Amino acid sequence: MRLEQARAILEAVLGNPPGPLSVFVADAHGELVAAATMDGAEPDTRLNAQRKAYTAARGKFRSTGELAAAVGSDPVELASFDPFFTFFKGGVAAFEGAVRIGAVGVSGLPGEEDDRIAREAILAAGLALE
Repeated sequence: MRLEQARAILEAVLGNPPGPLSVFVADAHGELVAAATMDGAEPDTRLNAQRKAYTAARGKFRSTGELAAAVGSDPVELASFDPFFTFFKGGVAAFEGAVRIGAVGVSGLPGEEDDRIAREAILAAGLALE
């Protein structure tokens, strides 16, 4: 994930969201490229956005929602993951061609909204969802 791509994602997320949130854009290793927290966002949204981006960047699934659906509530599966992984919706991988180049984590709204906003921002930055 290049910085200009990450900045385009931030701009798309922060442009006109329905409420205060945090966004974390990670490279393919789950490491920070760019992040922001809006005024009024709850403090825990920062870490949640980071964990969502980290999970989507490093996992084999395209989103934290897909990972959660695949794992279900199997305690063995849940215990076998990286402890920084999260199963909350709002983490979405970003692709350039067929290569996963990073991910976006959005937190602060209901999971479905976080997920939608992350997906729209990836597309607005000229990247793909798979």
